[in-house]
Amino acid sequence: MDLAPLITERVCRVTGGARVALHEPCFKGNEWAYVKECIDTGWVSSVGSYVDRFERDLAEVTGAKHAVVVSNGTSGLQIALQVSGVQPGDEVIIPALSFVATANAVMHCGAHPHFADSDAATLGLCPAALADYLPTILEQRAGVSVNRHTGRRIAAIVPMHTFGHPVDMPALMDVANRFGIVVVEDAAESLGSLIDGRHTGTHGRCAMLSFNGNKIVTTGGGGAIVTDDTQLAKHAKHLTTTAKQPHKWAFFHDEVGYNYRMPNLNAALGCAQLEQLEGFVAAKRELATRYTAAFADLPGVVLFTERAGTRANYWLQTLILDRAVAGQRDAILAHTNDAGQMTRPVWELLTQLPMYSACPAMETPVAKDLALRIINLPSGPQLVTGIA
Repeated sequence: MDLAPLITERVCRVTGGARVALHEPCFKGNEWAYVKECIDTGWVSSVGSYVDRFERDLAEVTGAKHAVVVSNGTSGLQIALQVSGVQPGDEVIIPALSFVATANAVMHCGAHPHFADSDAATLGLCPAALADYLPTILEQRAGVSVNRHTGRRIAAIVPMHTFGHPVDMPALMDVANRFGIVVVEDAAESLGSLIDGRHTGTHGRCAMLSFNGNKIVTTGGGGAIVTDDTQLAKHAKHLTTTAKQPHKWAFFHDEVGYNYRMPNLNAALGCAQLEQLEGFVAAKRELATRYTAAFADLPGVVLFTERAGTRANYWLQTLILDRAVAGQRDAILAHTNDAGQMTRPVWELLTQLPMYSACPAMETPVAKDLALRIINLPSGPQLVTGIA
């Protein structure tokens, strides 16, 4: 069966058939009013009332005690790792199936990515596979988990909540605690996603959120670190503001810091967007329902849906091809895009990228399998009329 035209027809049925991007920002709230206030008052840079408000609002939405907004998600994850104790020369376990920024942030810390397999039930890092793998490579030296093959400390585990579908965090935290390894969540894609009513990003020591232009809530470019640890949050804010000691006029910096703070203009946009988060999530969940119905009668494909006990934000709608028809993936991508329906494959596995191909890694059969079968569909909340 040639699936390409059949899938294209069903995608067009859901989207309305016009040319549709994969994910576009949706500005229907107070965005213009808040940004104009910044321009009118002159408070456009990295200090201003909207920066403070956005941090407070993010903490309230996620249930974390603290939020520190930054210039982008990559810088946020870098700082989250650094303040969580990752040092140059350490190893950090991350999923092989993730956006390249997850690995880049580890490298920016001077550490080494160590790649792990995925869980077909979540699309994220697999706790069971990790629990089986770690005893084969770890030894304890003075209470520290060390990779016996490289001699490097395993300093952190970074689960990434793929397309807004939560990793099994209770199971992963159990594995991490068993081996004494810190967990830092890459929650870039999962604002609004919950595990048993608890927001993603609040299970580990800290987490990173992203507000890139294609995220469910956007500030144009930006990110945040969320945590319950007051000292960690204070240190993160200090490092992201060039490690400058507060003073009326003097410029004294006590660490190597970074100019990673989010401008007030971007934070103003974020405040307006965050006011609409629940509407965006509702629209995307309705869109998932419509796609599920559209593909219900088509053999060989299934829309990936949330597992029991979780609420996914469905950041990107995800079609999974059966293995028997995985060879049609590129033809489907070509046909849908030629029809004006922007679809895409999942990222190239990080283990396949030239700069990371020599990094330590466990066997990743599930990630390799998923990488051949995933197609992301148009996912903007605007596709659901009357909700967003």
